Amino acid sequence: MVYISHILADVRRLCDELVVLRDGKVVATGPKEEFPVRTMIAAMVGRDIELLHPPRTSLPTTEPALEVRDLSQPGVVKGISFVLHRGEVLGLFGLMGSGRSELARILFGLDPYDTGEIVLDGERYESGDPRRSIERGLSFVTENRREEGLLLDVTITENLGLVALPRFGHTLLRFVDQDRLRQGAAEIAQSLRIRGGSLGKAPVKSLSGGNQQKVVVGKWLMAKPKVFILDEPTRGVDVGAKVEIYSIINDLAAQGAATLVISSELEELLGTCDRIIVMAQGQIQREFTRGEFQEDAILHAAFREEAVPT
Repeated sequence: MVYISHILADVRRLCDELVVLRDGKVVATGPKEEFPVRTMIAAMVGRDIELLHPPRTSLPTTEPALEVRDLSQPGVVKGISFVLHRGEVLGLFGLMGSGRSELARILFGLDPYDTGEIVLDGERYESGDPRRSIERGLSFVTENRREEGLLLDVTITENLGLVALPRFGHTLLRFVDQDRLRQGAAEIAQSLRIRGGSLGKAPVKSLSGGNQQKVVVGKWLMAKPKVFILDEPTRGVDVGAKVEIYSIINDLAAQGAATLVISSELEELLGTCDRIIVMAQGQIQREFTRGEFQEDAILHAAFREEAVPT
């Protein structure tokens, strides 16, 4: 939350009076002296700042969902090995150019790899075809929702149904059952609290950034995948939407899904993940379990430096 805190500090510096809106309503107003940054955040999300990351309601299992073994692609990644378990939230951290997003694209089949293997549900999986990845239960929330994650000019319902569309087709004629699609989209929209215009009429581009991001996540939930790969899942959304996305990640873990979260916001990973893998120059530098989480040590690993003992 450091990035958000800096922005709100600038707001206080520039303004004399502040008005905070939430869900289209004014929830607080007054002189800036009455609004330290933590009070502003609490008003924006409707809860204390300490509760921005919901407490985990479940523990990871020891059952592997996704195994990556010595995965390499020249100039991109080298010797990547890790295991993602069911019910686990695994963070992937690194500086720009560390190879974290490139690794996500390889795992989902968008980009090739040269050597190594990917094991999904105990079976070797030849990545390289996103459609096959979807069929095998993989999902990928891209970091670029406007260009890669959404069809901006079509409706919210149509976007929510993009991945799971085959489930709503009649067996023989393959026509889309529009009633079932609308019902499924409405259920997802309600569970994610997607706010905006009519689901079946409003184009997704009419939604706020936070609601657009929830549509990107929601289209994958409609497909009921086993493994979620989330690349910068809260990029470009307000603090309230961040909290709701954190809750979604928490719920996925509780339901037994395996989730890989890639983020440039270290505080986000510290509050959300069970483990954090740090990458630099296409390689894994170090792995941290929750009991070992220390911001300085993780940053030192990202810079390929040794942490100085305190």
